[in-house]
Amino acid sequence: MSKEVLSQGEIDSLLAALLSGSVPEEEPVEIKENKKLKVYDFRRPNKFTKEQLRTLQVLHEGYARLLSNFLSGYLRTNISIEVASIGQFTYEEFVNSVPSPTVMTIFSLSPLKGNALMETNPQFLFPIIDLQFGGPGEMPLKVRELTDIELSVCNRIIKRLLDHLTISWKDIAAVTPRIESIDANPHLHQLMSPNDIVAVITFSTGVGEEVRGLINLCLPFNFLDPVLSRFSATNQFMRDNEQNETDIKALEFWLGEADVELAVNVGQNEISVKDFLQLQVGDVLPLNRNFNQDLDVYINDELKYKAQVGTVGQTLAIQVTSLAEEAWEIV
Repeated sequence: MSKEVLSQGEIDSLLAALLSGSVPEEEPVEIKENKKLKVYDFRRPNKFTKEQLRTLQVLHEGYARLLSNFLSGYLRTNISIEVASIGQFTYEEFVNSVPSPTVMTIFSLSPLKGNALMETNPQFLFPIIDLQFGGPGEMPLKVRELTDIELSVCNRIIKRLLDHLTISWKDIAAVTPRIESIDANPHLHQLMSPNDIVAVITFSTGVGEEVRGLINLCLPFNFLDPVLSRFSATNQFMRDNEQNETDIKALEFWLGEADVELAVNVGQNEISVKDFLQLQVGDVLPLNRNFNQDLDVYINDELKYKAQVGTVGQTLAIQVTSLAEEAWEIV
């Protein structure tokens, strides 16, 4: 306290100096010009962390692989889909970046509250529609709005695309997608305020070797907010470990339930058809194997074990003695 409180003598000296005007002025604080400043836009705050965006990217990279495999098999041609970029924007910026005409699909992911958007542009849809009608999967000479019949085909295709979100999102939440509406004009959808923040995942698509297109998945922050805590590396690691243990137990259970064919070859011999037709109960057939030799045990027609024959009570049985040499070679 003695260092913080002035004595009476010090107070008198300060008052005398003030009256005489001899108090020295304080030196101005030097401002460091090389101090790093970070620009922050209050009209567009960053609500998604880098870790959350990275988790979203990894999640939808798996989604892109699912779509590639599904569409390639469904349309019987080479369809490639991969994540091109991911970022956070305002809803107004996203809508202004969408070309017209295009197909905007509003969908829900129950039990999440609210709606999200999927934009599929003509460079992706027209070749898909052409393939659906038996064509080679080419773009028309001029990009135009889709007809009612073409929109009906798109509805079925987009429903299949959204159904695969259930698989890719299963580690985050058990969701059920449902299409709320489909429209060709992106500016008609006022899904949220223009300044609301959305995460936009852009997929690059390829139909065949020439036609390239885009799919945009727009996920509002308020839509993802209930599950954002699960988009962290720590929680993801813990869920992966739990999932791995559950998967291992399930795999062990179902492997134990699998049926396999087990056969034991006690020996071989050749007899004539005449002797075969005269065989009766109690006849003895000599085999090409001594009584002290191991028998061959086959699992689904593959030689796996050697065994000795015996009985358990009144039941004929075998006792496995070793792994067959052929099985050792496979191992």
